Amino acid sequence: MTTIVNTSAGLSSTPAAGLPSNAVSVRGLDKVYGGKTPKHALVAVDLDIPRGSLFGLLGPNGAGKSTLINILAQLVNKTAGTVRIWDLDLDRQPRDAAAAIGVVPQELNVDPFFTPRELLDLQAGLFGVPKRERRTLDILATVGLADKAEAYARTLSGGMKRRLMVAKAMVHNPPVLVLDEPTAGVDIELRQQLWAHVRALNAAGTTVLLTTHYLEEAEELCDRIAIINHGKVIACDTTAALLQRLDNKELVFILAGDLAAVPESLRRYGAELPSPRRLVLRYAPSRVSAGEILAAVQASGLQVADMTTLEADLEDVFLQLTRGAHVGEGAAAGASGPKR
Repeated sequence: MTTIVNTSAGLSSTPAAGLPSNAVSVRGLDKVYGGKTPKHALVAVDLDIPRGSLFGLLGPNGAGKSTLINILAQLVNKTAGTVRIWDLDLDRQPRDAAAAIGVVPQELNVDPFFTPRELLDLQAGLFGVPKRERRTLDILATVGLADKAEAYARTLSGGMKRRLMVAKAMVHNPPVLVLDEPTAGVDIELRQQLWAHVRALNAAGTTVLLTTHYLEEAEELCDRIAIINHGKVIACDTTAALLQRLDNKELVFILAGDLAAVPESLRRYGAELPSPRRLVLRYAPSRVSAGEILAAVQASGLQVADMTTLEADLEDVFLQLTRGAHVGEGAAAGASGPKR
């Protein structure tokens, strides 16, 4: 079996001479579930997850995210295509590929009568990690559970159990970690704690693949994001580039006095007057600068008490794409403004 090493100084694999540029690489991946009515869950999926990235995989329920993750985890057999994990072919090197990935499922599956130390030792044994190479206490410390090493799992809080699931996925030291909806049902404080640990793991060199329905979470955490819908990847880019696809911003002016109508000079900016003291101007940053709009408002003689800028977020992009807009159709995307 190929030895996989993941260290804070960087990731390395031996005996391969160099590091793979992509932690996961998928080409032409198809999955058809049989039955009276066959379901095409994945359709010719091409996807690269760069080494060292914190990568988001987003999509509506039933889009194919879980199928893709289960194929990576070798829980589901693909119908066609190729999958490489840490440059290891899933068909030709299944055991080595399994050693290169750790999967944290959405469901909590910890034995309540085991301690975290016992659970990690058992998991390490299942992966064939020799006792002398196990890092049980180090891993528990990494996820903030060192002081709970000897406590029964049933006594842990929900957030602690989530972190224990992450620890279980790390026992064989995989360079790739998959988190499938890890914060579902977790309160805000515990969610923030979990993400602090995920950031630390990623900073130490682990490539993280995340699926989540909390889009603000993905926007904050992930450097690259792929959106999948009806089994197809409909967008894959850096988070910043995806946000720029909706070429739409809003400037909201709170006026010092009541305004009866939008000044004629501001109508060209699509100005609206939702209330007598609230003026909204929508513009495309690629064509109009905020400075130009500010100058126009000043020239109109309006007295401004306050101003707010609203811009598209990942939820706007996600809804625009999954509602059927074609990738790259800037005009269609621009028709949808930021949420208010």
